[in-house]
Amino acid sequence: MEKKDVVIVGSCMKDLVCYLSTFPSPGETVSCHKFETGFGGKGANQCVMAAKLGASTAMVARLGADDIGTATVQNFKSHGIDTEHVHMVNDLASGVASIAVNASGENTIIIAPGANERMDSVAVEEARHTIENARVVVCQLEIPPPTVKAALLLAKQNGVRTIFNPAPAVKGLDETIYSVADILCLNETEASILTGLSVDSVDTAKEAVMSLLSRDGPGSVLITLGAEGVVYRQRGQSGPHHVPTEKVRAVDTTGAGDAFVGALAFFLARYPDLSMNDAITRSSAIAAVSVQAPGTQSSFPQRSALPDTLFS
Repeated sequence: MEKKDVVIVGSCMKDLVCYLSTFPSPGETVSCHKFETGFGGKGANQCVMAAKLGASTAMVARLGADDIGTATVQNFKSHGIDTEHVHMVNDLASGVASIAVNASGENTIIIAPGANERMDSVAVEEARHTIENARVVVCQLEIPPPTVKAALLLAKQNGVRTIFNPAPAVKGLDETIYSVADILCLNETEASILTGLSVDSVDTAKEAVMSLLSRDGPGSVLITLGAEGVVYRQRGQSGPHHVPTEKVRAVDTTGAGDAFVGALAFFLARYPDLSMNDAITRSSAIAAVSVQAPGTQSSFPQRSALPDTLFS
């Protein structure tokens, strides 16, 4: 079996996106000026981003036996993603995400997990050989946490580099998951939930990084701050460090975090000697491109559209 650069054990969704001027207040009904559908789910998004950059990729996921499931598999195949371990279940529908995007490009998202809830230890065991032979394995929290832990543990036991993106964050998360994550990558909202701190600036992000590193687990913690860049520290090294990002006009920030994680997985797999600072800088540049176009996976740039300097 070919060794994959990036294996994603995670979620698939169908995105239902409304573009509107302002978000409604509780009890208020508003009209949107544009509606679109697209492929999504944090796991699927990250896998597509890595594939668009040129990584060999595989997805481990569950879909409903419905039109969304069939179309999602075809979408993966169109990007060259290995779908051997993407299976359909008969008793649950494919996952759906209802997304609202305002005039500033900010978003709110409600998900109905559907078949993603069927991601269990059996799914991990069936994909054992693929996970064991990956260069990087990535998990998120749109699938059950015990499955995340099982996948990351299997990868780590076999010397595979692991990224854990605890999104959406949940209070009371089993913190032993951290111990099987080489990299914990999350945004400011997720960092606030998991640390109890109010993370709304570079300085408070640095506090949150130190709080998360003090726990038994991750080798590195990265907190993404949107337009303010990324704050990170690697265990046993100096920091935390702030990596600013290019200022751009955001059209739609949906999936920007997934673009960053997918790009990071690509750089860790294909450029293993790259410093963490450089990997973050390059991944941030790619995420910045994604927010300048509407949509999620459709906004992710192909490698051919990006500067050669990102890959030299």
